[in-house]
Amino acid sequence: MRKLSLVLASLMAVAFTFATLPAKAGSHAIEACLITKTDINPFFVKMKEGAKAKADELGIKLSTFAGKIDGDHETQVKAVETCIASGASGILIAASDTKAITTPLQQARDAGLLVIALDTPLEPITAADSTFATDNFKAGQLIGEWAASSFGDTSKAIIAMLNLNISQPSVDVLRDQGFLTGFGIDTKDITRWGDEDDPRIVGNEPTNGNEEGGRDAMEKLLQKNPDINVVYTLNEPAAAGAYEALKAAGKADDGILIVSVDGGCPGVQDVKDGVIGATSQQYPLLMASLGVEAIKAWAENGTKPANTPGLDFFDTGVNLVTDQPASGVPSIDTAEGMDRCWG
Repeated sequence: MRKLSLVLASLMAVAFTFATLPAKAGSHAIEACLITKTDINPFFVKMKEGAKAKADELGIKLSTFAGKIDGDHETQVKAVETCIASGASGILIAASDTKAITTPLQQARDAGLLVIALDTPLEPITAADSTFATDNFKAGQLIGEWAASSFGDTSKAIIAMLNLNISQPSVDVLRDQGFLTGFGIDTKDITRWGDEDDPRIVGNEPTNGNEEGGRDAMEKLLQKNPDINVVYTLNEPAAAGAYEALKAAGKADDGILIVSVDGGCPGVQDVKDGVIGATSQQYPLLMASLGVEAIKAWAENGTKPANTPGLDFFDTGVNLVTDQPASGVPSIDTAEGMDRCWG
C-alpha cells in the first residue's frame, strides 16, 4: 500500500510539472498585435490589410489598434498594455511618439514579446527588436535632389516645409532632413527639424499627416510669404491639402513644385495629373507581412529577423515616382508607379 502511494504521488508530481510548463508555439494559436498611428491614412489602412492577409495565411490571431489622429501617443500606450495582458507573442508598431513609447515597449519586451517597428524607427532604434521600414532619409533625399534639379537656380527657391507634428517622430525628421540635404541646404542638427537658418525656408508647419492639416499649414505659410515656389510635404495627404490651399489662393497654375513621400495610388495619380511633381514610393504591405512572419518565427523558435547588411534596420525599398525625370536622380514613371502602388 505504501509503495502504491509513493507511485501515485510521483505521477501527480510529474503531471503538475507538465501543467506548469509554458505551452509551446503550435499547441495554441499565435497572437500578434498591430498598432498604427491612425485608421484614416491610406498608408496605415494598407499596412493593416497586409498584416491581416499574412496573419490569415499563417493562421495567426491578429489584433489591431490605432490612434485617433497621428500623434495620439496615449492610445498607443494603452494598446501596448492590452497586447501584453492578452499574451501576444509580438507587437508591430508605427509609433506616434518615437521617444516616449520606448518605456512601455520595453515592458513588452521584458514580458517576452517581440517588438518590431514598422515605417517609423524608434529612438533609439534599438528600443525595438527589429525595424522594417523605408529608408526615410533616402526617400526625402530623392525628392530633394529631384526638386533641386527640376527647379534650376536653387538660390531663388522659396520653400515651405510641411512636417508631421511638433513631437518630431523619427520618420518626420528623417524625411525633412533628407529633403533639405538633397536640395543642398545646411541642416545644422540633423536629428531635428526647424533649426535651419537658410533664408530660402519660409517656415515649418505641422500637418498631422492629413489633408486638413496640409491645407491649414499651407495657408499659414502663404501668409508669411505668398511667393512660395517649392513645397515639401511629409506625405501625400498633406500634399493634397497643400494643393487645395494653393488652388484657393489662385496659385495652382503658378508652376509651384510640390514633392512628397508615400506612393499610394491616389498620390501617384496626383503625380500623373501634375498636382505633385515627384513622390518617393514606399511599400507598407511588405513591411506588415514581413513583420507578421517575424512574429511567427519568434513564437515558434525564438529567432529574430536580420537587418539589411550595413544598416540598422531592414530596408523595404523606395522608388522616386515622376514623369519628369531629372538627370542623375534615379526614378520610375507613373505607369510603373501605378503597378506598384497601394490604396
